[in-house]
Amino acid sequence: MSPAVDPRAVESLLAFWADAGVEASYADDPIDRLAEGAAMLRARKEPPAPPPVAQVVTPAFGRGPDLGAAVAKAQALAAACADLPALAEAIAAFDGCPLKTQGARQAVVSRGPTDAPLMVIGEAPGADEDQQGAPFVGRAGQLLDRMLKAAGLLDRTFITNTVFWRPPGNRTPTPQEQAVCAPFLERAIQLVQPKILLLVGGASAKSLLKREEGILSLRGRWFEWTSSDGQTELPALPTLHPAFLLRKPDAKKKAWSDMLTLSERLDRPERPN
Repeated sequence: MSPAVDPRAVESLLAFWADAGVEASYADDPIDRLAEGAAMLRARKEPPAPPPVAQVVTPAFGRGPDLGAAVAKAQALAAACADLPALAEAIAAFDGCPLKTQGARQAVVSRGPTDAPLMVIGEAPGADEDQQGAPFVGRAGQLLDRMLKAAGLLDRTFITNTVFWRPPGNRTPTPQEQAVCAPFLERAIQLVQPKILLLVGGASAKSLLKREEGILSLRGRWFEWTSSDGQTELPALPTLHPAFLLRKPDAKKKAWSDMLTLSERLDRPERPN
């Protein structure tokens, strides 16, 4: 049996609530707000359940044996090419680089005289190059041509890239993609027999020189490129990519300084044996 409720106590409590501004009751049953707040605090302190771990699927190309097989096939095909037209055909027919099946329209190999004393090696074809089938023909390539022409080098330059298919979204080629294409690039160097390599952009410089520094650290410094068999060594000069110069016009003076350094060394008389 419930204890009797003192009407005077109820009237006093109602008067207190009225003075406090309470005009209506929103629930028939009492609610312990302190207990509610304590429960909310406990919930905040409890760590959330960890998200489910997604299963990462490694592409087949990323595995060692497949990469090694693709490189070996590229080496065999490149070694069998006696001239640059044969090399271009071998590259176009090669299926070992995954870039070929990732939206590229065609292989983009090279342009320029085949006996050029200077070889420019960029990173990868872009949208304009993929459409026209030649390297450095878009806005960045047009800037490169103007710089080479101003330095008196345009007609003495053979131009190519570290990979021969456009990466999706014009992204930087991966080291694995560059490794698969490297035998073809090395064979092009052997066939052209340039005196100097101009490595355009960080991806090109890192791949050819096997270094980790950024292009702003590498540019303007002379290095020695060595073929995979160790039989050929060539002076190599890294420089800024013209696409970077379009975004950062203030850096053009650094690239122009590299061009002058390159031109001076290219025309320097060879020392007698």
